Amino acid sequence: MKASLPQGVRDFLPAQVHRRQYMFDVIKSVFTRFGYEPIETPVIENLSTLTGKYGEEGDRLLFKILNNGDFLAKVDQSILTKKNSKSLLPKISKRGMRYDLTVPFARFVSMHLHELPIPFKRYQIQPVWRADRPQKGRFREFYQCDVDVVGSDALVYEAELLQIYDQVFDQLGLQVKIQVNHRQILQGLIQKLDLAQDNKLITTMDKLDKIGLEGVLLELTKQEYGQQQIDLIRAYLRSSTLSEVRELLPETSAIQGIEELEEIFGYLENYTKQNQILFTPGLARGLDYYTGFIVEINDPKAEMSSLGGGGRYANLTEVFGVKNMSGVGVSFGAERIYQLMDERALFPQNLSNTIRCIILYDIPQAQSTVFDLLSTLRTAGIPSVMYPEAAKFKKQFKYAERIQVPYAIVIGQSELDSGLYTLKDLNGGTQQSLEALSIIDTLKNEIIR
Repeated sequence: MKASLPQGVRDFLPAQVHRRQYMFDVIKSVFTRFGYEPIETPVIENLSTLTGKYGEEGDRLLFKILNNGDFLAKVDQSILTKKNSKSLLPKISKRGMRYDLTVPFARFVSMHLHELPIPFKRYQIQPVWRADRPQKGRFREFYQCDVDVVGSDALVYEAELLQIYDQVFDQLGLQVKIQVNHRQILQGLIQKLDLAQDNKLITTMDKLDKIGLEGVLLELTKQEYGQQQIDLIRAYLRSSTLSEVRELLPETSAIQGIEELEEIFGYLENYTKQNQILFTPGLARGLDYYTGFIVEINDPKAEMSSLGGGGRYANLTEVFGVKNMSGVGVSFGAERIYQLMDERALFPQNLSNTIRCIILYDIPQAQSTVFDLLSTLRTAGIPSVMYPEAAKFKKQFKYAERIQVPYAIVIGQSELDSGLYTLKDLNGGTQQSLEALSIIDTLKNEIIR
């Protein structure tokens, strides 16, 4: 059988894992600096937890898990005959793999409410799964890095999350646009257009960065919007300031959104930003659960779309029986961020050099001495390995080069007889003969340096 993987999932080689861990560590360090605590939730959730939270498209992309055993045995034959997957699904699947980290977090808060301090600040770095079409920067299994606060309406948290975005991307070496809008402003536009509710408008506007203003307006024209409505949408999408939107949408719910964004931006007036933080009227964020502030991250130089996003959700825990639990959070698109950093060589060069020393020997009778020395090195806190068997030094040095280890201890017959081992700097090419304790001191100093 030929080894293969399903589409949209990947293996990671050691060098890739080191780089990914570096990225996660940077993100985690900023989260903890702002006082967020880590949690974890299971891979599998009840489908009742997941469905109805992401919109129609999100529900289609959920990975469903078949019930245990003979999952068709108790299904009515009439349902099978109709071949209607929507009718069949509840009978054969009760569980699914998590689509994101936000809905499981809402479920988590609802179940552990009396164990948590409120407001509760959490971060979570775990994989999620979506039955999406794989393409550049888009996978079926990928990591999300989420940071949320629940239990407070205070807009200082929105400002804090914008600072987190700014500082993470600055430390990772990426210059991004942090785009901000408010769902009440979008609702105000819907009111002004005299629409009862129009998720199609939000969905179409969410394509603005992909198809441009004229592309959005063309789609809306095909959806039979009138000319006056199209003109208002054009004027709105061309707006660049909150004051311009205030003039376009007076006496609507947009005013509340404008005032909240003004307060959020006010908190950041004395903050030294490393990236652009700007109001973007076309930002819509398609997920159904956002009710207030929304944010999305884009790299103007990158072909791929969002590098992260999030917003405020007022009622997410209500479906789990917990009312009046407002929250706000953002997510980092770890896979796309990694791709950009890799393409632009932004990772430190020495991340793979976790092994500091290898012991090489060419005589079988040295093996016991080598293993004892290896144990001493490890006990001293020096990450070390040994070549597993006596062999020609040329072969062993080639292996040392492959694993990118910076130091080698070489033990031949003369070293074994004298007790003075050759410590070789494999990068600089220098070498010296030292006793075991002196070698340990030298390597420990190198690690500290």
